[in-house]
Amino acid sequence: MDNQEINVLCQQRRDKLTALQEMGKDPFHVTTFDVTAKSVDILEKFEDFEGKTVTLAGRMMSRRDMGKASFCDLQDQFERIQVYVGGDNIGKEIYEEFTKKWDIGDVFGVTGEVFKTKKGEISVRAVTITLLAKSLQILPEKFHGLTNVDLRYRQRYVDLIMNPEARKTFAKRSALIKEMRHFLDSRDFMEVETPILQTIAGGATAKPFETHHNTLHMDMNLRIAPELYLKRLVVGGFERVYEIGRCFRNEGISIKHNPEFTTLELYQAYTDYHGMMEITESMFRHLAKEIVGNTKFEYQGQEIDFESPFERISMVDAVKKYTGVDFDQIKNAEEARAVAKEHKVGFKPIHSKGEILGLFFEGFVEEKLIQPTFVLYHPVEISFLSKADPKNPDYTQRFELFIGGREYANAFSELNDPIDQRRRFEHQESLRAAGDEEASKIDEDFINALEVGLPPTGGLGVGIDRLVMLLTNSASIRDVLFFPTMKPLQ
Repeated sequence: MDNQEINVLCQQRRDKLTALQEMGKDPFHVTTFDVTAKSVDILEKFEDFEGKTVTLAGRMMSRRDMGKASFCDLQDQFERIQVYVGGDNIGKEIYEEFTKKWDIGDVFGVTGEVFKTKKGEISVRAVTITLLAKSLQILPEKFHGLTNVDLRYRQRYVDLIMNPEARKTFAKRSALIKEMRHFLDSRDFMEVETPILQTIAGGATAKPFETHHNTLHMDMNLRIAPELYLKRLVVGGFERVYEIGRCFRNEGISIKHNPEFTTLELYQAYTDYHGMMEITESMFRHLAKEIVGNTKFEYQGQEIDFESPFERISMVDAVKKYTGVDFDQIKNAEEARAVAKEHKVGFKPIHSKGEILGLFFEGFVEEKLIQPTFVLYHPVEISFLSKADPKNPDYTQRFELFIGGREYANAFSELNDPIDQRRRFEHQESLRAAGDEEASKIDEDFINALEVGLPPTGGLGVGIDRLVMLLTNSASIRDVLFFPTMKPLQ
């Protein structure tokens, strides 16, 4: 169908609306409609509804006119059900309006009796029908749905109408977040909210979005992480806190990155990274059972096993396993740079041994970690908020969880030494001076909070969008965001 044909059909719909309005039957004047049943309940529990009168509302997805009677499909939130519309039942005048002035895509309500047709299809025999909203656009061709991927993301509302799988994915997303809250609430965590507008965007290494507050005459940032404020709350005496919310990073867009994304961050006093591993593994296993129905499931052609204990390996051992390079045998940054050149790993002159180890891991190891794997003991230089390991102070009590070659969680024993924290911030400042826009600024108030006293604390961050991708077998982060960030067409 070309644009000219579409324009003609859209004009016909507008003409039908005008005719209805001139008859005093403007559908947009309807303000309420009392619904007593959902199609999914009728279809799943037909015996409970058979012969009873119900009232439903939804969108007309198809219509088959047969003279004095018609069949149409009504689609509400999760299912669609057939409606039998007979002129003898609803009245000839209303029936004529239905056949002449209603269109596919219109929103309508129906009251009628639940029954089965001779062919055994569960249906509703209409007694009254009401037009609730007129669709002035043409829905995509019914057999193929909305197949243009770019258009699906730009017009998610049409995607949700035409693609049942999209609706199921977002229903699972909602269920996952609900189950995540239930899991944490059952462990006596308290849900809190911290600022999205921040004067210093801290808690991660990322370039923030910048804005300006007119009344206060000061520049501000959208948060890149809620971490530093949540740890302030632990200082204040709340021993178990979590936040589920949006974060913003001014970075590239890919199948696993969106500038606006949702995270879970939690902090628990009097525990460490071992406690965070336990809660991470338990929570991921619980979510798989609730959302997928199994602790073994497929993601993009690979079986993922959440039933077996998650693997654990240090970053040094992981790099050694997949490259043969043993960073325990590398004495300093100069040697690390030489090895990086041999393996064609790009680095900057300012990079230290620990930072080059991180580059090796990103380049050679991440994509190899298919089954759930905790990668432990990250270098101090790339973990400026993590507590150093007393047995090996060049590394921190930190882990990241990798599944299917992607990171899903980041956690550590929180650095609570204000003197060490200041040194780490100062190193970040030196990186900023060298041109690293993702390096953190010194947050004097946060250091002051640490000086007041942060108890031994474990912290965990989980990328919710990626986790939804995993548990719904979605290939792109855009498939699990209602409205992903996109460049306007004009």
